Amino acid sequence: MITTTTITPMADTALYDLMSWMSPSWPIGAFAHSSGLEWAVEHGHVTSRASTAEWIAALLAHGAIRNDMVLFVHAWRAARGGDRDRLLDVAELAAASQTGFERRLEATAQGAAFRRIAAATTAEEPRFAALLAGVDDDDLAYPVAAAVLFACHGIGLAPALTAWLHGAAANLVSAAQRLVPLGQTDGQTVLRDLRAPILAAVEWAAALPDGDPFEALGGAALVAELGCMAHETQYTRLFRT
Repeated sequence: MITTTTITPMADTALYDLMSWMSPSWPIGAFAHSSGLEWAVEHGHVTSRASTAEWIAALLAHGAIRNDMVLFVHAWRAARGGDRDRLLDVAELAAASQTGFERRLEATAQGAAFRRIAAATTAEEPRFAALLAGVDDDDLAYPVAAAVLFACHGIGLAPALTAWLHGAAANLVSAAQRLVPLGQTDGQTVLRDLRAPILAAVEWAAALPDGDPFEALGGAALVAELGCMAHETQYTRLFRT
C-alpha cells in the first residue's frame, strides 16, 4: 500500500511566515535585551551551560515567560474570534502586569517594533492593524502583538506558541553566549535541553480556561524580577534590559 501525503500551499505559506516572524532577522531589537540575565551573570546566578538552562526553565515555569504565555493565549483567542473589546482588555493587562520599568521597556519596545514591521510587510491582512488600533506603542506588549498576527494569519495556537517560546528562549541563549560566555555548541545544547520544558509549557497554556487571564497570572521567580529592576542601575551594561 502506498500512502500519499499532500501538504497544501496554505500550510507551506503559514509555516514559512511563522519562521520569518520568529527569525532573528525580524527587526524588533530582541538582541538588545536580556530580561535581567546580564545582572544574573554579573552576580553569579548564571555561570555555566547548566545554570543557563535552569534560569530559562525557571522563567518558563514560574517567571515572566509563564505570564507572557497566559497573555499570548488569551490575545490569540480574542483575535481569532474577532473580539476586539476582549483583546484590548488583554493588551491593557499585559502592559500593566510588567513588574518594573525595564521589564515593561523590553515588552513594549519589542511589541511596538513587531507591529510596525508586521503592518509594513503583511498589508494583505488588514485585521491585524484593525484589532490593535487604539493601543499605543508604549502599551503594546510583544506577546500580544505576536499572538494577534499569528491568529489573523490562521496559525494554530500550539505551533504559534511553540514558535514564540522558542524565539524567547533562543534570545536568552544568545545573550548568555555573550555574557557567560557560552560556546556555540553549549548554546545549542541549552536549546535542546529546553525542548521538553517548552513543549510541556505549550500543552499547559493551550489548556487554560477562557476566563479572566488575570486569574492565571502569577510567579515565584523573585530573584529574576529583582534582577530586572537592579539592571537599570548596573554600572556596566551591554544590554538595554
